[in-house]
Amino acid sequence: MDAISEQLAKYLLQIKAIQLSVQKPFTWASGWLSPVYCDNRQILSYPDIRNFVRDSLTSTLKEKFNDVDVIAGVATGGIAVGALVADQLQKPFIYVRSAPKGHGMQKSVEGHVEDGQKVVMIEDLISSGKSSLQAVEAIRRETNTDVVGLIALFTYGFETADDNFKNSNVPFYTLSNYKTLISVAIKNGYILPEHEEVLNLWRKNPSQWGRT
Repeated sequence: MDAISEQLAKYLLQIKAIQLSVQKPFTWASGWLSPVYCDNRQILSYPDIRNFVRDSLTSTLKEKFNDVDVIAGVATGGIAVGALVADQLQKPFIYVRSAPKGHGMQKSVEGHVEDGQKVVMIEDLISSGKSSLQAVEAIRRETNTDVVGLIALFTYGFETADDNFKNSNVPFYTLSNYKTLISVAIKNGYILPEHEEVLNLWRKNPSQWGRT
């Protein structure tokens, strides 16, 4: 694991943006039982960590994508960090609603873009990738721009997410991931070593984990 991935995992555990509980699992909005709960918006309350995330996203964007014109934030978690990256790069910023506005122009995409501009999207969390790719499709539908890729803070590493992004022809990168998180959590005493197998089993089959 690289330095950024490990450091971000440490920060997320430190501020409880990610919590692990094998014995008392969380229930996601989807109804899935999960030993992990993630709310990366907690980052915004800690200036040093917020700046680390901004700088890491910016450096990753510069490394992975060339000639980017616009930064787009995915609602809701990607909006604030996306705006920070856009400010750092002095680039235009737009954001994508989770659903079209119910009045007025009924748009999903807020902000101004020019035809042909290249857009990189910023997201806070990748699970299945479905909501992120819905945002990509909204930009493609409502603007004449080129979405060249997406960068997220964290991914659970589900195979379905990899497949969904590949099928949509959207390259994506993340600052940290589930594998690094578990390693850091064990090393720093957030979980016991014997919990590693259970946590890995959840990632392989999250919809059925804890049901039997």
